[in-house]
Amino acid sequence: MDYWEWKIVLKPVKPWSEIIVAHLADLGFESFVDQDNGVDAYIQNDLLNTEEVQKTLGKIQDQGPVVLSYSTKFLPHQNWNETWEADFEPVFIDDYGTILAPFHDKKLAKGMLLLVQPQMSFGTGHHQTTYLMCKALFELEQIPDKVLDMGAGTGILAILAEKLGAKSCVAVDIEEWSAVNASENAERNECSKIESLHGDIDILEGRKFGMILANINRNVLIRHLPSYYELLEQKGVLFLSGFFDTDCSDLIEIAENVGFQFVNKTFKENWACLQLKK
Repeated sequence: MDYWEWKIVLKPVKPWSEIIVAHLADLGFESFVDQDNGVDAYIQNDLLNTEEVQKTLGKIQDQGPVVLSYSTKFLPHQNWNETWEADFEPVFIDDYGTILAPFHDKKLAKGMLLLVQPQMSFGTGHHQTTYLMCKALFELEQIPDKVLDMGAGTGILAILAEKLGAKSCVAVDIEEWSAVNASENAERNECSKIESLHGDIDILEGRKFGMILANINRNVLIRHLPSYYELLEQKGVLFLSGFFDTDCSDLIEIAENVGFQFVNKTFKENWACLQLKK
């Protein structure tokens, strides 16, 4: 699968990199790598609407005191993994655990070791939202038996849930290659209780889970909230991330209207994670 890389240089970087990520996610960009001078964004070739992206970046520049420039690069399929490997540094979830790629030295790990080969999938732990979700799982008093990782990407959250005690995990992603990648990463981590599925929320009708993990963009989360409520067991736990701290009030209000009870929220560099309960 062919991709485009958009290297966006910003001055100042904060908070404009987070604003750009949110807008580009709505345009189909699926992976982002923070850089000291901005952010790199990746999108499938057949999903790119260059005119729409340029228009969006222009509007952002008009919003405030930010100097913005960008360059683009076509990434044939065979170059994608090289790009990831060049950027994939070890990720430390405080002292709880470490996310490494297979080519890293395992001696670098602190706490629980999680091995992830990202391929083209989102969820290496480098992004603040994945970090927040992982940290929330480590700090949860008890992991429910049945867990759903919705928008699983690499499958990192399902893998962590199993390692922390879940008896069964379902990892779902709308991209077929992500579902394959999640399955491969489960095997890398010697996880045997993860079912990796290709599809959207509708393929789960009739199932029940004690916990749902959803690290997706804001609009998808809002659309999925009623389904999450139906899929959760009574008193089940819902973790949401993939949005800014400024979105928390709206998401909490919408979730409470669906029937959820707000429990907690955490932040990292303007990104947020919400814990809710049915």
